[in-house]
Amino acid sequence: MFTGRTEKPCCLCGHTETAHWIEIPPRAIQLLKHAEPIAWRDIEGTVSLYFCQDDWKTVRDLVLETAMSPLPRCNAGRASFVLREDFEAFLNANRAEPDQRPLEADCLDDAETVLDRYEREDPLVETRDVVEARIVIWALEDLGEPRVPGD
Repeated sequence: MFTGRTEKPCCLCGHTETAHWIEIPPRAIQLLKHAEPIAWRDIEGTVSLYFCQDDWKTVRDLVLETAMSPLPRCNAGRASFVLREDFEAFLNANRAEPDQRPLEADCLDDAETVLDRYEREDPLVETRDVVEARIVIWALEDLGEPRVPGD
């Protein structure tokens, strides 16, 4: 469902000119500041977080030098994601809860592959990829095993 928003502000400071972004699995949005009202199970695809140049330096240093996740400092209201369309109110029927586990598994596999390539000093691995990979792995570790839809 398109919400009409076209700008992609920095999730830390709100600056509209962004230079870098990362993508996290939908369940990881729960770790962001002000994420409580967001129905993460209804997010389709990954969640994009954008950073201005100054904040990207901070994020990069936080992840690579101090091994800390920036997610708790990111504002969920500035994240970019797509919500599935909700016709339940019109149809008077309930749709099955989407299973986010395959998407999470893909995100985790991609992150582990990037870190493996980075450790083997692959010159094609960029710093942004390493930062994203570590954040994804830490977020999924913090959240634990996903529950099976319908449980």
